[in-house]
Amino acid sequence: MVGGWWLVAGGWWLVVDGPWLVVGWKRIVVTVGEKIGKDHLSYAQGAAAEITAMLTIGAADGFGLPVSTTHVLSSGVAGTMAANHSGLQWGTVRNLLMAWVLALPMAMVLAGTLFWVFRYIF
Repeated sequence: MVGGWWLVAGGWWLVVDGPWLVVGWKRIVVTVGEKIGKDHLSYAQGAAAEITAMLTIGAADGFGLPVSTTHVLSSGVAGTMAANHSGLQWGTVRNLLMAWVLALPMAMVLAGTLFWVFRYIF
């Protein structure tokens, strides 16, 4: 039997992430498929990027390391574009790098600040 906390977590996911996925999925798909390289992904590039993502995420899981699937897949796509000499759109690559570099410290600061505020409220 599934514990009650699974139902709460699933409901929370539907309320918080569900609407974003319905509205925001296209931005991620377009960025990964069309804006990293100067050309659209070929089938071979897509397959190579997906298999690389699968192996990388599987290895990270085996070592107990947290990884972002979107970051891993984006890196795989960039690698296929570089190997194919298709060229990279450096503005998009720069934005992805900045997001990767800033996400962890910003999340830490935000979570710490919210914890501090909530600790005094509750």
